[in-house]
Amino acid sequence: MDMGNKRMAVLVGCNYPNTRNELHGCINDVLTMKEVLVKRFGFDLRSVQLLTDAPGSVVLPAGANIKKALGHMIDQAEAGDVLFFHYSGHGTRIPSVKPGHPFRHDEAIVPCDFNLITDVDFRQLVNRLPKGASLTVLSDSCHSGGLIDKEKEQIGPKATITTNNAKVPSQSPKVIPFESILQHLTSLTNINTSDIGTHLLEFFGSDASLRFRLPPLERDQFESINPDEGILLSGCQANETSADMSPNEGGGKSYGAFSNAVQMVLKEHLGQLSNKQLVMMAREVLQAQGFEQQHPCLYCSDRNAGATFLWQPEC
Repeated sequence: MDMGNKRMAVLVGCNYPNTRNELHGCINDVLTMKEVLVKRFGFDLRSVQLLTDAPGSVVLPAGANIKKALGHMIDQAEAGDVLFFHYSGHGTRIPSVKPGHPFRHDEAIVPCDFNLITDVDFRQLVNRLPKGASLTVLSDSCHSGGLIDKEKEQIGPKATITTNNAKVPSQSPKVIPFESILQHLTSLTNINTSDIGTHLLEFFGSDASLRFRLPPLERDQFESINPDEGILLSGCQANETSADMSPNEGGGKSYGAFSNAVQMVLKEHLGQLSNKQLVMMAREVLQAQGFEQQHPCLYCSDRNAGATFLWQPEC
C-alpha cells in the first residue's frame, strides 16, 4: 500500500455519565489518542472527529451519529488513504441469529443510546473501502475480539501468554450484559419479547444495525474480501472483558487498560511498529500490570499484520 494521501479519524469515548453503567476513563482515552494522531502520525487536526458524552457535547456518540461519521469518512476516502476508528466504551455479546449456532455469540459496541453497532456493520464498512485505502479499528471494549465479522485472526486465543499475580488498581469491566441491554430496550418499547432485534428496529428504525435490518441470506453476502484492508486491534478476546481503570492513589487520571497499554508502547518505541508488534507489546504491558483475563487481539490480513501501525511516516 502506498503512503496515505489523507489521514482521517473518528474517535468515540463513552463514559455513560450519571447512569448505572458509568465508566470514567473512556473520554480520556480518545483525547490522548487525538493528540498522538496529530503529533506523531501526521493527522491534520481538522480530519479528526471526536464524539464523546462529556457534559456540553453538541454531537453525542449515539449509534446513528457514530455510523454517520464512519460512513462520511469512508465516502471521502481514496486509494492510499489511512482511516482510523478508536472506540472506548462498553461492549456486549448478543446471541447469534444464525441457524445451527445455538451457542454462538456475535460482538457489538454499545453507544450511549444503546443502539448497538455490530460486527456485521463493521464488515460492511470495511467492504465499502476504496481499493488501496485502509481502516484500522482500535476497540477498547469488552468482547471486542472479532468485531469485524469474518476478519482473519492473527493474534487471538491461540496466542497464549503467561500471567503473574501483580496487584491491579481499581477497575471496572467495560461490558453491559445482554440481559441488561434487553431490559433497557424493553422499557423503551414496551414490547414483550426476548428478541433484541425487534426492540432495536422498533425504537431506532432504519438506524438499527444491519444485522437486524437485513434478512439472513442478504446479510450473509457480507463476506470478507480477502485480503481486505480492515485491521482490528481489540482490547480483549471475544469471551473476555476489558478494564476501565480508576486510579485511587495520587489523583491520577482514569483510563482504559488497553488504550493506556497502547499509549505506553508508542511512548517507549518512537520508531515504526507493525500492527502485530504493537498488539504483542500491549499484551506484555497488561501482563506486567497483572491483568490475567484480558488479552488484546489482532484481526487482519497476513500482509497487514506486518504493516506499520497507521502507516506511520519514517522519522
